[in-house]
Amino acid sequence: MTPEIFLVLIVLAATVVLFVTDKLRVDMIAIIIMLTLGWLGLVSPAQTFSGFASNAVISVMAVMILGYGVDRTGMMIQLARKMVRIANANEKKLVTIVYSVVGIMSGFMQNIGSAALFLPAILRISKKTNLPRSRLIMPMGFMAILGGTVTMVGSSPLILLNDLMLQGDLEPFGIFAVTPIGLVLLLTGILYFLLLGRHILPSGDGKGITPPVQQEIIETWQLPENMHHYIVPKKSPLVGTTREDNSLKSRYSLHLLAVKTGRDILYAPWRYTVFAEGQVLSLLGTKEDAEQFAADYELVPVGDPERHTEEIGEEHAGFAEIIVRPHSPYTGKTVREVSFRKQHGLEFILSLTKEGEHRRDISDIPMNPGDTFVVFGPWEKIGRIGQGPEFVLSTVPEEKGVEPTKGPFALLCLTGGIFLTFTGVPIALGLLTGAVAMILGRVLTINEAYHAIDWRTVFLLAGLIPLGIAMEQTGTAAFLADVMMNLLAMAHPFLILLGIATLATFFSLFMSNVAATVLLVPLVIIIGTSTGLDPRGLALLVALCASNSFVLPTHQVNAFLMTPGGYHNADYLRAGGGMTLLFLFIATGLIYISFVV
Repeated sequence: MTPEIFLVLIVLAATVVLFVTDKLRVDMIAIIIMLTLGWLGLVSPAQTFSGFASNAVISVMAVMILGYGVDRTGMMIQLARKMVRIANANEKKLVTIVYSVVGIMSGFMQNIGSAALFLPAILRISKKTNLPRSRLIMPMGFMAILGGTVTMVGSSPLILLNDLMLQGDLEPFGIFAVTPIGLVLLLTGILYFLLLGRHILPSGDGKGITPPVQQEIIETWQLPENMHHYIVPKKSPLVGTTREDNSLKSRYSLHLLAVKTGRDILYAPWRYTVFAEGQVLSLLGTKEDAEQFAADYELVPVGDPERHTEEIGEEHAGFAEIIVRPHSPYTGKTVREVSFRKQHGLEFILSLTKEGEHRRDISDIPMNPGDTFVVFGPWEKIGRIGQGPEFVLSTVPEEKGVEPTKGPFALLCLTGGIFLTFTGVPIALGLLTGAVAMILGRVLTINEAYHAIDWRTVFLLAGLIPLGIAMEQTGTAAFLADVMMNLLAMAHPFLILLGIATLATFFSLFMSNVAATVLLVPLVIIIGTSTGLDPRGLALLVALCASNSFVLPTHQVNAFLMTPGGYHNADYLRAGGGMTLLFLFIATGLIYISFVV
């Protein structure tokens, strides 16, 4: 053992301890490890920071942008709705559908791509069904990884394997040669979470998750969350009257958010808007107040209130906080005097002035610099009001407005970027090309693209890549492989297979799965020749187990999903530990049956 190998082993042990104890954030751990390797001279200065230009990191950044862009078009909203309707509110049926679709798709596209594609849909499903996102996101990521084992083009190690086989004068595998094994692994993963998900996944209490802007505003200001929708019938006393005539706020404590006439939606209708037969009124307030108003004016509840809520809110509109600017032209004037609804198309919900909080009729309270208002309206108008001289927008809307017309183009950018990776183009180059095409096609702006990137994930992956480089170039990886193989040299064939699978799994936690495959495949071919075991089976086992990366958030997919799910290292250890063991024994057993027995 050389001094360099000894130092790398110490750093590796420290990395494992830091991840397991979970005392520091994962990105901070990765940065410390990266700097330590540089200061110890185990990697060159250039290699210390090479992770920031690595294929894996650029790929993750690109898929974050692509996923955000596809979500902006509303396509994932429609997919989420369909999945929820098909499952009919049955949690097990819903997750089975999601897991199966993600897994099968990952068999034909890079697993990071399928995870990015489905993450927005998972978040929407969580919101619509009130299922904790922590119980949905991690299993979806695991299925994306498992799905990569369904075909020989589903993951980078399997794509690379045939080239290594040819170099070793072995017959390459067909595209579906691994499918029986991959399908068993995928089915095992689905059953694992269906049976044990409630016990091994986080409870979903939201700790460590930054609350969505909308929920934060609702909780901070104690706003009513429920919308109520009523149709104005022909004989209603409301027909022919105006909003001003009916005093919704002062009499009923209700806010009229929107009026829908046919397919047209008018947000924050002006006080002189005339009500007419057939209109759908969207009200915000308590159920009791809404029912009292409906009874007084003989209004009829709509048949599908959820659909109307989706049309009025969520992706199209929401709440925002605005503050009166110093020297605002509105200073000293009231909401009524400036015709706020008519000018800005937003509904005032409440105001906070130096006199206190006002929730009833605030139309006649003069505005002064520093006064805070909560408003509701379309995202585009919320964004516009912050650009004027009257108000400062104190909260950045979590939605920028859906662009349904850009849906086909956004999907083309995503699938085109993924398709390029099958033509020999590096995955980072293909995916980043798709992301740039989205920006040039105005699906999203460059600022939104930067906002879409989770920099914690970037530093986590970039910081650990030098550890893999150090393990490889100092000979540490080869040293560990030799030690294990010497221990298993005279063992039963199944134990030899299990040792190889364990080694590939361990290496994939701290170095890229491609590097682990390149390092171990030539070694196991030699082992196969010397022990009489089929080298093709051993090589396939390495490529499969290079994807067995569930126990730590170091795989691209796990790192990508860590922040949206609000996970900690302990969550991966608890849920991924069982999945790792199942993967090891099933993959080893199936290879043993297929190539040894």
